[in-house]
Amino acid sequence: MTDLTLTMKYRPNQRVDMSPITCDKLAGLELAEIAAIELQNGKRKLRVDELFSISGSDVEKIHINNSFSKLDYIGHGLDGGSIRVTGDVGAYLAMDMRAGEITVSGNVGIYAACQMKNGFLQVMGDVDDFLGAALPGNKKGIQGGTVLIKGSAGDRVGDHMRRGMILIEGGTGDYCGARMTAGTIAVMGETGRNIGYGMRRGTLLLWQQPKVPVTFGDCGTHTFSFLPMLFKAMAQFDSKFSDSSQHFNRVHRYGGDIAGIGRGEILVRVGNA
Repeated sequence: MTDLTLTMKYRPNQRVDMSPITCDKLAGLELAEIAAIELQNGKRKLRVDELFSISGSDVEKIHINNSFSKLDYIGHGLDGGSIRVTGDVGAYLAMDMRAGEITVSGNVGIYAACQMKNGFLQVMGDVDDFLGAALPGNKKGIQGGTVLIKGSAGDRVGDHMRRGMILIEGGTGDYCGARMTAGTIAVMGETGRNIGYGMRRGTLLLWQQPKVPVTFGDCGTHTFSFLPMLFKAMAQFDSKFSDSSQHFNRVHRYGGDIAGIGRGEILVRVGNA
């Protein structure tokens, strides 16, 4: 069987809710039934075959082709299988994802990997604000799985992060790791203001020196034996994080946020260690 491929015929003016299109939700459906699924488009509904031409039949491998930035909720609650997107994506990509794999060739809107439970998300381009964060009023952001961003990310990466790993080859905006409870965020590029704001626990691993908030204590330089093991785990991904020349075990450590319980840490690469 070939991948179930949905190729966009035209770009509607209003946003489209793609949450009904996941591998687990399409399991057991005939192509005619998939074509008849209705997608919310602003105030109206569109059949899948109105918006997309359909080919292939393997619902465990979905390919969304010619995507653009108004397709929201792609991979919402995905519980197995894979979704490959050619083009850009809108908001809430991989929200509440539980298992499986999602790959996006372009850029992504706000709240990607929002409240994600498990699985693997890879974005070749940039992502907007609130990557791996919690929705307003919720206190549980990403709770497991791995997110790999080959571009840069916006503000509030990992806001209320509970578990899992976010790897960013580029830089981030302001408040990276804000209100983080656990997990690891690794950033190769520059970070913005107020990094680790309200951080309770967890690790921010940085290749570039940030502007460290005054509520983080300077703990000096250290050699940590766990870092080679962490980089070994990262080596399974096709990214800069698997490049041994980017690996190190000597870091400058900052502990905080001491305005709270202060058990988090910012680890910054020392020279070419």
